[in-house]
Amino acid sequence: MNPADPDLLSNTERTIHISRALVANLLNDVGWKLATAESCTGGLIAARCTDLAGSSDWFERGFVTYSNAAKTEMLGVDAALIEQHGAVSEPVVRAMAQGALNYAQAQVAVAVTGVAGPSGGSAAKPVGTVWLGWATPAGVVSEVQHFTGDRTQVREATVAHALQRLASLLQSQSVKPE
Repeated sequence: MNPADPDLLSNTERTIHISRALVANLLNDVGWKLATAESCTGGLIAARCTDLAGSSDWFERGFVTYSNAAKTEMLGVDAALIEQHGAVSEPVVRAMAQGALNYAQAQVAVAVTGVAGPSGGSAAKPVGTVWLGWATPAGVVSEVQHFTGDRTQVREATVAHALQRLASLLQSQSVKPE
């Protein structure tokens, strides 16, 4: 498959390509950098960002914090917060997004934590449950999504949604250079 041919891309892949290009343009316009903090995607958001030539101009670093210990050690997420709410929760994803900013030379961060499956789900947090968080100079925004499909589909949908929502947030905030 030739990724340059948009007719050969799935809707998810198309969303990722378009959103990534928009994020790159918006961040380049203001001279900002992006950091990622990823659990269930295992670095896929960072990989999709750095697939784009010239990404070093706007992508600063990615944290793959798959374990709870990694979330605490690398992002400063309070272990008590994880214990109280679980790794797949709004308080944890918000702390991950803020932690990515605290430990990176970036102005914007995206964080994800979820249950990609096929196991690991529960009645309260079934497979496909993903919390996403975005930190910008305007603050931290978070939301939960319930994606369907197998492990690969949940992870790809997470990447697409994370980048699409980041582009939307940057546009709505009318980012301006400092």
